Amino acid sequence: MEGKNMSFPSRFVLLGFSEYPWLQIPLFAVVLVSHILTITGNSSIILLSMMEPRLQTPMYFFLDNLSLLDLCITCTIVPQLLINLWGTEKTITSWGYITQLYMFTWASCTECVLLAVMSLDRYVAICHPLRYGLIMHPWACVWMAAVCWSSGLANSLLQVTFSIQLPLCEHHTLDHFFCEVPALNKLACGDTTTNELSLTLGVVLFGMMPLLLVTISYTLIGRAVLKLASAEGRHKALSTCSSHLVVVTMYFGPGMYLYLQPPASSTQANFLSLFYCVITPLLNPLIYTFRNQDVKAACKRILPLHGRRKAFQAR
Repeated sequence: MEGKNMSFPSRFVLLGFSEYPWLQIPLFAVVLVSHILTITGNSSIILLSMMEPRLQTPMYFFLDNLSLLDLCITCTIVPQLLINLWGTEKTITSWGYITQLYMFTWASCTECVLLAVMSLDRYVAICHPLRYGLIMHPWACVWMAAVCWSSGLANSLLQVTFSIQLPLCEHHTLDHFFCEVPALNKLACGDTTTNELSLTLGVVLFGMMPLLLVTISYTLIGRAVLKLASAEGRHKALSTCSSHLVVVTMYFGPGMYLYLQPPASSTQANFLSLFYCVITPLLNPLIYTFRNQDVKAACKRILPLHGRRKAFQAR
């Protein structure tokens, strides 16, 4: 227990990508552009759903929640990452560290549960279309979204509060570009058995269980689609699920790999984390709108209307 520091440090050092100095500026440019596009894309989906009555359905309600979570993740992680990539000091204040811990854990756990709920929505829409309006009525959707957010918050409060109470060693340097619970646990000098068990339980509840629900939902969807006589019907059913499946793969793939089989090098872990913290929130709006005729039609209706309104005001 030598070298223990019982007080919480005022600053932490986030090494991130400092091992590659030549990569700092190019990565800064990529992350900055991605951040701007992420905010623009996810905000547009939320605003579009609010303005267009035809998009006020359960599917787009959950998509709005997904976009809001992506905004939470990127706005929690990316600003500090940009500061550290641009500057020479790779530090973060203790209050910034704790804020990142709580917000990232909350948003990431909530997103895991939300993706499972979205797969359930697709299952009901395809396998029980006549009862879809009854099962997925507005208040049911609100309650399911509330469960997603509240369960993520409960896990965040539990995991982070346990971790910040650990006695830390003298060095406060993390080989990472943002703050998360496993990285903080590695700085502890005391016994972390309880924290590791709590973290494992969180991975099971918010990683493996939602992924299992997604797998079951799409297995049942696949069986139902194969029974459809019309090839057009099968194509339409699959097209409504393809976007969600791609997002699930991009989100759960790197995340589960990092937690269940930690990479041998910190560089690999940093790039995998960069993918699901920066790239995935950027791609989600593109994936959901690229082949979505409803969103394209809504854009065509709203943008000309907005243009005519501005022209009228100019007169």
